[in-house]
Amino acid sequence: MAMESKIFDSNLKVAVVHDWLLDYSGSERVVEQLLNLFPQAELFSVVENLSPELKGFIQNKSVQTTFIQKLPWGKQKYRQYLPLMPLAIEQLDLSSYDLILSSSHAVSKGVLTGPDQCHISYVHSPMRYAWDLQHQYLAESGLKRGIKSWLARYFLHNLRQWDRHSALGVDYFAANSKFIARRIWKTYRRKARVISPPVNVDRFACQPYCKEDFYLAACRMVPYKRMDLIVEAFSQMPTKRLVVIGDGPGLDRVKSLATSNITLLGYQPAANFIDYMQRAKAFVFAAQEDFGITLVEAQACGTPVIAYGAGGALETVKGLDCDRPTGVFFQKQTIESLKSAINRFENSFAEVDPKQISLNCRENSLQFSTQYFRERLADFIQVSWVDFQSNLFAGGC
Repeated sequence: MAMESKIFDSNLKVAVVHDWLLDYSGSERVVEQLLNLFPQAELFSVVENLSPELKGFIQNKSVQTTFIQKLPWGKQKYRQYLPLMPLAIEQLDLSSYDLILSSSHAVSKGVLTGPDQCHISYVHSPMRYAWDLQHQYLAESGLKRGIKSWLARYFLHNLRQWDRHSALGVDYFAANSKFIARRIWKTYRRKARVISPPVNVDRFACQPYCKEDFYLAACRMVPYKRMDLIVEAFSQMPTKRLVVIGDGPGLDRVKSLATSNITLLGYQPAANFIDYMQRAKAFVFAAQEDFGITLVEAQACGTPVIAYGAGGALETVKGLDCDRPTGVFFQKQTIESLKSAINRFENSFAEVDPKQISLNCRENSLQFSTQYFRERLADFIQVSWVDFQSNLFAGGC
């Protein structure tokens, strides 16, 4: 890209900071693209425990980590050291870098930087368990009452104070959705440029002619994903078939709710998951997500979506009120609301050519492609850098 030549050169000292590097999922794909833009960058993280076969996305770079890496079970049970993470991230020495790029859903935006260093933070979400989801976090962790509850509440209070204060060290914010940009404004009172995260849509071939008579739901079985809601709804609709992919701590509860029209497959390899996604008549999703990469992947397969109408889903799925819709929303996380949405889906989409539905879905997914993300991210970094330099040489006047 022509614009990259102005800033994206090997002479600039760049640091990329991520919260923790343990696998290759949504937030790590942002790190991957940052390193593609700045191959000379050095990489920092609270802890790193990537398997050798996963290190390709960080270009097999060595990762500079914090003292938590060396604590007992620090690489495996790093979450137990959350109270130490603000202190840990502040110990990373970034004083020799011109440009700091943080990819943050926890503490990485809290690195210490000087007045001559430009810090751009791509925020996947402010710490949800510390802010608007604190009460849900305490309930799911069994910390609603007792001395441990009050200790947790006190810690989260202090974490919020640090999190808000550390936002002052960020010069420019980017957010992965309008939903998260609103969270950033609510939490830090800072504006953020919305840049949707990268989705490898080319990995998912569109199959407009292969739809079969079943719905698909897939996610990790944790409470906020609300797989129990989906399974309970289909248990009350015995003529509709549901296939469920995923495992996790909530799997036993989901099994107890499943009826004969519901097939539980547990964990499936990527190839099997894609195959089911391509063949499903619709993908059903009941969580409130910051963005929702799986919803885009379903549409890349040419598969429409039935989703809870909140969070990032409202930005990635085109509802029935849009031209060329790609899905249907349900407004409440209740069985009746989901059942109503499924019936609306069947009534509304039955009147549309299945080929056209799939093409609509595929076309909508392309705006979230990796290439489009990289172009928008490069432009944002370039504009931010120029603005920072102009203020720097103007003496802040």
